[in-house]
Amino acid sequence: MSRRLWAAGVAGGLFGAGLALAGMTDPRRVLGFLDVAGDFDPTLAWVLASALLVSALGQFWLRRRQRQRQRPWCAERFELPAAQAVDTRLLLGAALFGVGWGWVGYCPGPALAALAVGAREALWFVPAMAAGFWLHDRWLR
Repeated sequence: MSRRLWAAGVAGGLFGAGLALAGMTDPRRVLGFLDVAGDFDPTLAWVLASALLVSALGQFWLRRRQRQRQRPWCAERFELPAAQAVDTRLLLGAALFGVGWGWVGYCPGPALAALAVGAREALWFVPAMAAGFWLHDRWLR
């Protein structure tokens, strides 16, 4: 197994375990966070704040390694996102993601983690999500 595939598996496993540990595999938690006028659940805010902190530290460390011309551990070179424009595709995709997330309480990461722990809602959501990915790829071609 390549180093890159191994690192992706470990990162994905840690991400899924963190989501499950934080209770994000329960769509009611997410929907509770979005219900600011009702039974508000702030758990997701703490999860998001933690993710931002980890991401900021990771980006700082990665950019420092890049400036020092060090090679990444699991790739030939650093691959940072090149796109920086806010365009119609980005805004429509973000709106569609937000509507779907607010409607069912799942986004891709927690849905896969929920599927791994046997959540019944994920049994219908994950195939629908995969179909949406497939349709998107077909539409772009």
